[in-house]
Amino acid sequence: MKQELVNVLTGNSFAVSDAQGDMTPDPLAPIGLFSFDTRFLSRWVLTIDGKRLKALSRDEMTYFETRFVLVPGAASHYVDADVSVIRHRSIDDSFNERIVVLNHSAEPADYTVRMEIASDFADTAEIKEPRERRIVAVPMSAEGQLRLTYQRERFGRETVVSSTAPVEVDPDGMTFRIRVPPNGSWTTDLNIGMVLRGAGARDLRSSLEAHREQVRRDMREDLRRWHERAPKLVAEHDGLRAAYEGTLADLAALRYTPLSIRGKLPVGGLPWAMALYGRDALITCLETLPFTPELAPPTLRLLALGQGGRLDDHREEEPGKIVAEYRYGENAVFGESPTYLHYSAADTTPLFVILLDEYERWSGDADLVRELRHPARMALDWIDEYGDILGDGYVRYQRRNTRTGLENQCWKNSPGAIVDAEGRAPALPRAVCEVQGYAYDAKRRGARLAREFWDDPVYADRLEREAAELKARFNRDFWLPHREYYALALGPDGEPVDALASNMGHLLWSGIVAEQHAEAVARHLLGPRLFSGWGVRTLADGQRAYNPVGAHLGSVWPSDNAIIAAGLRRYGCDEAAARIAAGIFDVVQMLGNPVPEVIAGYHRDLTRFPVQLPHAGRPQSWSSGALLMLLGTVLGLAPCGENLLVNPALPRGAGRIELLDVPGRWGHADAYGRDRTPGDRDSHPGPAARPR
Repeated sequence: MKQELVNVLTGNSFAVSDAQGDMTPDPLAPIGLFSFDTRFLSRWVLTIDGKRLKALSRDEMTYFETRFVLVPGAASHYVDADVSVIRHRSIDDSFNERIVVLNHSAEPADYTVRMEIASDFADTAEIKEPRERRIVAVPMSAEGQLRLTYQRERFGRETVVSSTAPVEVDPDGMTFRIRVPPNGSWTTDLNIGMVLRGAGARDLRSSLEAHREQVRRDMREDLRRWHERAPKLVAEHDGLRAAYEGTLADLAALRYTPLSIRGKLPVGGLPWAMALYGRDALITCLETLPFTPELAPPTLRLLALGQGGRLDDHREEEPGKIVAEYRYGENAVFGESPTYLHYSAADTTPLFVILLDEYERWSGDADLVRELRHPARMALDWIDEYGDILGDGYVRYQRRNTRTGLENQCWKNSPGAIVDAEGRAPALPRAVCEVQGYAYDAKRRGARLAREFWDDPVYADRLEREAAELKARFNRDFWLPHREYYALALGPDGEPVDALASNMGHLLWSGIVAEQHAEAVARHLLGPRLFSGWGVRTLADGQRAYNPVGAHLGSVWPSDNAIIAAGLRRYGCDEAAARIAAGIFDVVQMLGNPVPEVIAGYHRDLTRFPVQLPHAGRPQSWSSGALLMLLGTVLGLAPCGENLLVNPALPRGAGRIELLDVPGRWGHADAYGRDRTPGDRDSHPGPAARPR
């Protein structure tokens, strides 16, 4: 069994260690201290008298703070050790660790406490095989500091380790030779500052006297206010309430402040996506609008700031295209990886317009819509000018960076994710079905924005006409009448990719599905080939490429299922939506927080327990957001002018659910619903929303 990994995080700064709190490089995991896509600590190992420590217990205090209780040598609950150690770890603008050595004997004791310290300044993209770098180590015993520095042209990174206790410092670490009185203790505080120079210049150090306790108090207060601003969930089932509170904490942990704008927005998630991912951030904001709407404005502003303005094959940039990924690491800065600012996504651009419109519907923030008019119109223009590669009216993708670009530029972006029923990959450029739905929705929403806020009714009429034409064309070309579902994609010659996949649930969410096809789509989504009992699989059982543990070939993603459930409710398939919500609620309550990024697609009757996949990240912003979106979906929350509409359709056995103080343009309102039991006469428990 692989040893448990422990993390503390805040935004895109995080530290991952083993269960004892030690950090040593692992090519299979991002172990160490990271910030802005650079590893500032690669080795952080504590010993006493030359012995490594074993964990007796660990206390997870908050997402940014944890505590280890340790003893030297082999540990058990019955150890009669003469010495124990407490490591109290936290992360904010710097990484902090308080070490307390406790002498349990009746005599004074001498110990040699050693912290081995190193940094390789590896880019997060090269954890499997970090390059050799010339690291300069400067020990400063008089100042109680060890400085580790790396410089490449104007790109510089520095780790500064400082101690409050007298210490011997050498290039490989710090040594404390201490005497602890009988039944007494010894303490030192270690502060690890992270300095960015050149690209993204920023000093993340905080002095040892810079009120670190106050910083932690401020962070706890920020977390308290975050919970306080969010709606209060009242539910008959304690597990759902606990999952909701845990999800809010996970979303708080995944907020970061970028270097270029003010305001916090969501990173993708731990461990590999601790940066801005356009798709993940946009979907997270859409999922969480009734709960944490403050994530949307900074996300929209930063994506608008990085919007494409030229043609660049290396980054796959095009005028109007919205960013796929934004990083600050060395590989990206020097162009060795295009991920500093790359655009390998066909769906982020229409999703940008969708979020801008949906945010205004909830918030009434017309100023932001006017502020972002130009980026929104550029995004809408991209759909027709650069997205429509073949001129056939469909948004397609084809990688232009053939060395490092992504083969699949939709949410299922693994290399073999887009295949037909026989497992064959279509030729490029590909028109994936859900992206056409997003384009349709973006045009309809763009028409509303143009008519109501941009004073351009002619443009609005044009967008509405184009949306109607796209819907008609799509239902002609993508619908497979002999199978009664939509093709996963079209190849370059218009040939349908006939795999049965979860993507058509996104079509319901966008509204592009013809009414006469909705029932058949719902039937497939909830049928035994796609629905595992936990959720809808990414690819149906029976397709040649089906693999229940494949990332996009049969596994179950909460984020995917949240969008599908919302789409089902849009078309009145309330019972189907409730079944999906019930399955994901069960996953979360059985596995606990954080909500997993993905689980295996095994049928529920086979495993009886949701099976986590080793490559799945936790926490992930759009997975945490999925739980909130599902709650909003089963309660039927929807903005309507200055009012909040509620039309609950809860899963059987859910009991009564109340959501209090839902924020929006109406101020705050309460929503509630009750599951329908067999004795109920009405199909729904009766919508209810109370203004506050």
